[in-house]
Amino acid sequence: MEQEYSRILEECRTTVEDPEYPAVHKWLSENPNGKVLGHFQVYFPEEIAHAAGMLPLKMMGFDSSVQVRKADAHIAAFVCSILRTTLEQGLSGRLDFLSMYVTTPICDAARHISGVWTRRFPDMSCQILYLPQNASSPHAAGYLLGEYRRIAGIIEEITGTSITDESLRASIELFNENRRLLRELYRIRRETPWQVGLTDSYLLMAAGGAMPRERHNELLGRALEIIRSRDHRPQDKLRVVFEGGYCEQPPIEMLSVLQDVAYVVDDDLMIGLRWLTEDVATSGDPMQNLASAYLEASSYSVVQRDPRKPKEAMLLARIKESNAEAAIVAAPKMCEPGLEEQVAYDAALAEAGFPHLIMEFEEKTANFEQARMEFETFAESLLFEFA
Repeated sequence: MEQEYSRILEECRTTVEDPEYPAVHKWLSENPNGKVLGHFQVYFPEEIAHAAGMLPLKMMGFDSSVQVRKADAHIAAFVCSILRTTLEQGLSGRLDFLSMYVTTPICDAARHISGVWTRRFPDMSCQILYLPQNASSPHAAGYLLGEYRRIAGIIEEITGTSITDESLRASIELFNENRRLLRELYRIRRETPWQVGLTDSYLLMAAGGAMPRERHNELLGRALEIIRSRDHRPQDKLRVVFEGGYCEQPPIEMLSVLQDVAYVVDDDLMIGLRWLTEDVATSGDPMQNLASAYLEASSYSVVQRDPRKPKEAMLLARIKESNAEAAIVAAPKMCEPGLEEQVAYDAALAEAGFPHLIMEFEEKTANFEQARMEFETFAESLLFEFA
């Protein structure tokens, strides 16, 4: 069983780490007339693309293997890495398979990057999905439904396929199953973190953003069966929550360093894949159900303003529910929303008297000795205190 698990993990690792997008090319070889929709972090209703037969692709920046050379001629060098590296992939021809690119106004840089893509890739439909800036507004649901239908109309034009209620319901059911599997993965992480490490968990999850969900459900479901059958012994490690991986992702090597030092029992990595915290209803209007779920049954993030979901309180709740002993509050370099919210998280955790470490990261980082020293010093100081 562990050999099978290793094969599953290797397929997920290749999917996540290879900037040539092997899973996408495999899908295109099996679907010669297929279309691919690339979307930027954090959240996009992938069910809409899937219902039209498209392959939704969650854009990742990758690590130092993607050298930024061409993108700096079109976008300032002081913006976050993920905007520059995804643009670099497009300019270098690695994303020639895209028929549509969608970004969301999660920050000023992400909002304006669509204009750069529109100018540089005139044959590609480059769109902005305008998610509600104030999710608690009484007009938010109707507004978001209109945006979903607008994007759906463009998708139908590109694919030549109508998005029917039946096809959308089938896609919602598929993605509901995916989210249920991911919730189970995180339940195991919270309750028995020694059964599956942070890097394995991340690879098993993140692969879903770059391969067909049907295949991801198959791999993830089998991996969970194997993980549940394990009888690993717990180690004397600090239990921590990692906050700050909602958009640009930390390098996997950094996650590996953190895994060596502590049990990461919860996090917001790739939160867009788990943004919806409950199953989306399939009865009634499925498009309306998707819009309602985004507003009423979703996680929190620094890139969404919703007074009903106070981020500091929800971080403290995440910590309590996972029985964590400390938190790591991270932010990507040059990320305005992340760095601003880091101040608020720091204040809330300090007021609660909860141990936490503040740090920054960048996807192109190649040396992690400094990070290892910070993690180890932080963890050891707390373990000695708790002893």
